[in-house]
Parts: sequence; structure tokens; C-alpha cells
Amino acid sequence: MHINLFHNKILFNRNELSGAFGDIGTDLPLIVGMIAACSLDPASSFILFGIMQVLTGITYGIPMPVQPLKAMAVLMIAQKLSGDMLYGAGLVIGVLMVILTTTNLLKWLVRIIPKSVVRGIQFGLGLSLASLALKDYLPSGGVNGYIIAGLGFLLTIRLIGNKRFPPALFVVLLGIVYACFFTMDFPKLFASISISLPIFHIPKTNDMLTGFLVLVIPQIALSLSNSVIATRQTVSDLFPEKRLTVNKIGYTYSLMNILNPFFSGIPTCHGAGGIVGHHTFGGRTGGSVVLYGGLFLTIGLFFSKGFSEFVLFFPKPILGVILLFEALSLMFFIKDITASRKCLVVSFVVALIAFLIPYGYAIGLVVGILLDYLIKKESILNHF
Repeated sequence: MHINLFHNKILFNRNELSGAFGDIGTDLPLIVGMIAACSLDPASSFILFGIMQVLTGITYGIPMPVQPLKAMAVLMIAQKLSGDMLYGAGLVIGVLMVILTTTNLLKWLVRIIPKSVVRGIQFGLGLSLASLALKDYLPSGGVNGYIIAGLGFLLTIRLIGNKRFPPALFVVLLGIVYACFFTMDFPKLFASISISLPIFHIPKTNDMLTGFLVLVIPQIALSLSNSVIATRQTVSDLFPEKRLTVNKIGYTYSLMNILNPFFSGIPTCHGAGGIVGHHTFGGRTGGSVVLYGGLFLTIGLFFSKGFSEFVLFFPKPILGVILLFEALSLMFFIKDITASRKCLVVSFVVALIAFLIPYGYAIGLVVGILLDYLIKKESILNHF
């Protein structure tokens, strides 16, 4: 089945359904973590996140999902900050991205950042996701967790790239079967079913100012490097026929974060990892993102009062397998610069900084640009 929306061909088939689960390992734990740590409204969080997925899938026509703003999410969970501050920060970063886009500063950034730096950011993100999968997700279920993770890994290896039997469907089904037998409390789940709607919210000036200082400043560098620059490069890598501009990314990023706070939705962005995750598991159109959004809408509309029970259908070891393959696919992009030792050095320096140092994406971005400039300058001087 396919639908044409805004001149975009959107498919709904088994491969798009498989691809729909390609980014769940990143998103679901962050959303659940913020709801639990910061007392966010579950219905608003899941419904708005689902709506943004659906709108993005329709707008772009490719697997261009949205993700929680990661730096903000980590700070919210670690420090148990208030939802009001999160919504204020979301509105501020949305307005800030509008300014960067309309003034063409985003285009300027793309022009000055070398490809080796972008590949380093992608590789560093891959290292971070792989580390999360291996250290946190896979061991979380004990012996049983390792067993289902191992089965999921073997299934993915065997089926990856198979259009008739796309891997994520079987990996997710494995997790659902495991949950049904070992962790799910069905009476509790069914008792929690009810219809819920988002809560309207008006951000206050004080929350916007505090949110800017505490959440926006750490987030903006990651957004520029991964959500805009690396995302555009990833779309160019996987969908070269799509001539995507950074301004379009900037405008949709802005619109999401201007709308989300008024309905108690978490701030969202685009991301290279999300695109790669959907593509790795079979997604080729916006259909995978629309289906993915439908999952979160279902949780928010009908299961938000028992969301902690519903998410048990997706055991962390299974999410870890999906996350690990997303990470490996991201790191594999570095292959196109391996012919140049100098570019490879820049990429690995950026990747290690991004992976090892707090706010490493911002530091790696600056260091990478300077290192690339110095290498090129030295090459020119040596030439003479």
C-alpha cells in the first residue's frame, strides 16, 4: 500500500513496519526516564511525540524520525528538573533555531564544517550508542536478558537486508513473547486502559530564562552538529536523490519545539541515528516514521495511565540489540574517507572527543574544524 502526500510517496508494508522500530532503543528509555524522574504528564509526552513523528514522516517522505533532545533529556533525568523548565527551554530553542535558519547562519555552518568532522560526529554518536547498548541495555535482564539479546542478535544478522522477512519484526516479536511469559501483568495493563488527551500549558518567562541557561546552552551544540549537519549528510548518503536543505531541517526543528511546549510535549529534534536506524531495519519512506508515531499515539491515548506496564513489551535487552545495529550502521559511514589518512585522523579525533568528554560534540566540532584547517595549511606550505 502506498499513499502520495505533498508529492511524497509513502509506503506501508512489512519493511516499513520493520523500519519503524529502528530508533525505539534510543527514544523509549529517554521518554520513560523523563516521565518518571520529572513527573511529566505521560499522555502529553507520548501523544505529542507521536504527532511529531507522523507530521515529519508526511513532510519529508523518507525515514526522517524525530527524537527527544538528548542533552536536555539526560540533564532532566540526572537532576530531576521540573517539566515547566523543560517546556520553557523547548520554546527558547525553537525560537533560537528560527533565528539561525532565517539569517542563513545554518547554511554558513554547513559550508565551513569539513566532511571529515561530520563523519567524526557520526562515528562518535555510534560509539555512544554502542556503549549504551553494551553496558546498560544488554545486561539489564540478567541471564534471561542475555539469552533473548543473543537470539535477537542472531536473527538480525541472519535477516538484515531481507525484504521478505525484515529483521526488526522478528526481534520485536521475540521481545513481546518474552514479556508475555516473564514480565507482563496483563490484569494491571488492562485495568489502566482509558482515553487521555494532552494538557495545555503556557511557558512562563522565568522558566524560559532558567531553561536557556540550564538546558538550551548544553543542547544547542549537539543540535547543530547532529540534528542539522550530520542529519543532512546522512540523508545525502542514504537518499542522494533527495536534495534536502539545512534550512528545511531548521524550520521543522523550530516548528516542533514551538508547538510542543504549549501541549506539554517534550522538546524534539531530527537525528542522524534515527534515520540510520529506520533505514537499517527496512524503512525507505516516511511510512516507517508514520507507523512509529502511531505506536506512541496509541500509548499516549489509551495506555498512558499504565505506560510503565505497556513498555514492558519492549525489554531493554531487545532494545539494546536494535540500538547496537543502529550504532554500527552509523560508524560504517566513515568508510568513504578511509582513503585519506589526514581525514581519518580528523574524524577519529572528533569521534573520541564526542564520545569521551562532556559536551564533546561542541568541543569536537570546534577542534575538528581547527585541526582540518591546520592540516590543510601545512599541506599547502609543504607544497611550496
